[in-house]
Amino acid sequence: MDALGSLLNGPRAQSPMMLRMVMRSPWSIRIEDTAPLTVVTVARGSAVLTYDDGTTHTVAPGDVALARGTHPYTFGEQPGTDWVARIDAHGDCFDPTGTHSVAEDMCFGVRSWGNCNDDEAADAIMLIGTYATGEVSQGLLDALDRCTVVPMPEHPLVGLMEDEIVRDSPAQEAVLNRLLDLLLITGLRQSMESGRMHATQWYRAHSDPVVGHALRLLHNDIEQPWTVGSLAAATGVSRAVLARRFTDLVGEPPMAYLTAWRMSVAADLLADRALSLSAVARRVGYGTPFAFSAAFKRHRGMSPAAFRAARPRDGSEPSARAT
Repeated sequence: MDALGSLLNGPRAQSPMMLRMVMRSPWSIRIEDTAPLTVVTVARGSAVLTYDDGTTHTVAPGDVALARGTHPYTFGEQPGTDWVARIDAHGDCFDPTGTHSVAEDMCFGVRSWGNCNDDEAADAIMLIGTYATGEVSQGLLDALDRCTVVPMPEHPLVGLMEDEIVRDSPAQEAVLNRLLDLLLITGLRQSMESGRMHATQWYRAHSDPVVGHALRLLHNDIEQPWTVGSLAAATGVSRAVLARRFTDLVGEPPMAYLTAWRMSVAADLLADRALSLSAVARRVGYGTPFAFSAAFKRHRGMSPAAFRAARPRDGSEPSARAT
């Protein structure tokens, strides 16, 4: 698996909030929740995402917008339109005054929500999926700006999601979850490959014949006892050439990159409480749980056992602290 594949292997929608938003003009929704990532596809009309600092992102028909829950924003037909509803930090939906819940008042049909219950009269229809905490890896989130808009006109995934979201069929949730993951992964890959999204250093390095090969080796065989020497031999260059080229393109030395990647994988593995610390250590390339624990504590600020104990059952990561 290459570096991008490893990063995109993280999305695992399990219980996302998914709905079809149907709006009639004038409309605008204030979003203040802190969901890690929201995926919005415009099926009809257009919308403008506006941040409090005045930055705007236009989302046209067929576009997919990826919005991180790091900054409040307003999503509407145009900037300055009065709010129809406000979604607070807990995901609850209120009228603009914040005193009256409108969650039930604006619900109609299968997974449908908005201020218009007639598709023919609607000015905008959007498909929205919001990932819960722990369903998207931090590595993936770190690669994203607060908002990324990806043009995907007439993409079959968008059509499949639009058809599926209004069904009332067995296993609908499982199908929608997988479609949401595919839509996110496809959008990210397309955005990076087209240059619309600022690609991380390791993504750009992937095209280098030497460093790209080294990255694939590290990601495919994370459990191997890699050294700069063994990695250089596997890529067919000298230690000095590999170290210099890797650091220039990736932004850090090979072993520092490997350690960070191992700790990221280990953090995800620690969410599985059925895995012993010894098993986690072996899977990420450490011969003993003691060596693994020391490396993990240096990198994360707490021992693996403390990290696991402090990690909520929803899979989100605890704040690092010395233990």
